[in-house]
This record gives sequence, C-alpha cells and structure tokens, in this order.
Amino acid sequence: MKTIMVDMDDVLTYGNFSKILEDYLGYKPDYDSIKTYYIQDILGDKKEDFFSKFKDMDMYENATLLPDCYEVLEELSNYYKIYICTDNIWREIIEFAGNNLRNKYHFLYEKLDFIEPKNFIFVGDKTIVNCDIKIDDKIGNIDGAATKLLFTAWHNKDLTEDELKEQNVIRVNNWKDIKEILLNN
Repeated sequence: MKTIMVDMDDVLTYGNFSKILEDYLGYKPDYDSIKTYYIQDILGDKKEDFFSKFKDMDMYENATLLPDCYEVLEELSNYYKIYICTDNIWREIIEFAGNNLRNKYHFLYEKLDFIEPKNFIFVGDKTIVNCDIKIDDKIGNIDGAATKLLFTAWHNKDLTEDELKEQNVIRVNNWKDIKEILLNN
C-alpha cells in the first residue's frame, strides 16, 4: 500500500494562527503581499510581545478542517496509508513546543477519527519522512516523494508552473484537486 504524508497547518486547517495574529494586530494584514513562510515575521519589534501572549494559547481550540478535507482523506485511507506530519516547534518559543504538540495531537485525534494516532508524526524536519506521496504547503517539505503535491498558500503562490514542473511538483488548491489526482486518475 502506498503511503501519503499530509501536512497539518494550511493544508488540513487554515487560519488558526492568522486569526490569532489578526486579533493581536487589530486588523487583517494583506496576505497577498507577504512573501515570507513565517507569517509572524511581519510583527517586527512586536514579535516578542506577541509570543509572550501566544505561548499559552491553543490555536486549535476553535479550528476547523478545510472544506472536503475529511471526506477526501477518509476515502484516500481506503487505498493509501496516511500519515499526518506536522512541525510543532515555534522557533521563537521553542521551550513551549510541548504545548503546541499537545494541542495539535488533540485536534487530530478529535477531528480525524479514522486515522490512528500512531500515524501522527511530530517533527521539526520533514525531510526525514519517507513517503510515496507528500502533500504540504512548503516546497522543501515534499522533497524525496515520487508524487509531490504543493498546497497553495500565501508564501508559495508566486512559484511559476515552470518552476514547479522543473521540480516535478503538482500544485493543488483544495482537497477536490487532491481527490482528482490521487483517486480519479
């Protein structure tokens, strides 16, 4: 049975961190103008204050899965072995990584009840995970897979089709795209 590695943030869920960031800032940033993978970099000198408040928050408390995610993953689980692979380390508050790990684990356990918890992988470096198919929003995290699906996000939207083709990467914009590629082809 082929294996699939699926990222969590901005692939299974969306907006959890950005909602907290918007509440802190008091406005919604122009995400189309942000070029960095680490959205918190827009905070500048407010970053330390933000993370002093954020470290104890559960950003998954009110999180939801992206549209069609549950149904497509459940269907995929009939044909593939699925691993949810997520980074729980915040570079700004590394000592509080355990809080984020606990929150991520509970969210996955409650929301994806058909995936065994032993298939939840918490890492800082996803390149060590070897799967046939990788689905992530960070292009460096899908290296090594036979099938590489890049989930569109603010920080990768400017990658051209030629750049993606050169790296044998397929862009997906939603879970219906993933279903079409992995189940209907």
